[in-house]
Amino acid sequence: MDTFITGKILGFILITTRVGAFFTASPVFNWASVPPQTKTAVAVLLAIFFAGISPMPQLSAAPDVLQIIIWTASEAVYGLALGLVAYALFGVVRNAARIGEQQMGLNVASEMDPLTDEQENALAILIEIFFILLLFASNGHHILLKIIARSYDRFGIAQIPDIGKLMESILLSGSAMLMLSLQMSAPVLAIFLLLMVVLAIMARVAPESNILFLSLPVRVGLGLLIYGILMPFANEYLKQFVLWLDKLLVI
Repeated sequence: MDTFITGKILGFILITTRVGAFFTASPVFNWASVPPQTKTAVAVLLAIFFAGISPMPQLSAAPDVLQIIIWTASEAVYGLALGLVAYALFGVVRNAARIGEQQMGLNVASEMDPLTDEQENALAILIEIFFILLLFASNGHHILLKIIARSYDRFGIAQIPDIGKLMESILLSGSAMLMLSLQMSAPVLAIFLLLMVVLAIMARVAPESNILFLSLPVRVGLGLLIYGILMPFANEYLKQFVLWLDKLLVI
């Protein structure tokens, strides 16, 4: 009976460790604008929920302190890995906006991000907030909770993860972030490349005019127009977001 109760308590602690580590690194849950009390309360409530549906470790004898430390560290590492994979894919929208801002000449204009309480480019903040609203409107934030639920099917409680696979998933998520960022910003890059060619021809035709100064409002207006046209297609990235999470969910 004592071993059964010990297994239940230890299982709950390990589940709380994984959920808390995931919240620390994952998007949405790790925002600085969310009070720490709220994060802790949500993590504990989710841990109670997952403890009720996840199989607890069967202990034949009470584990020693070293074994408990190893299990807890494994859960923390695994939760952080899941959070980093989700955070990298979530950052694609912001990175794509930064690429567009460089083309528009707005990369030096920064504002306080209300979500992270850090200085960030204004266009990146605007596009990220739009994407977040779309994410919540389509119940996309449930995807992050499904990641935790599915992780217990692939990696049970009190199991030692494969560090090599964890690192591979994190590296793949980083490369996927760069690739998807370039794909999302490809139309902007192509149009601005064409604009630079037109401006170069105008500079040759009228060398006395200050093309760099005159092109600034054109670049800003054209960039805003392009992003306004591309905004409705952000829902397509939500589908890609889910597919990449399924692909990079570590075992």
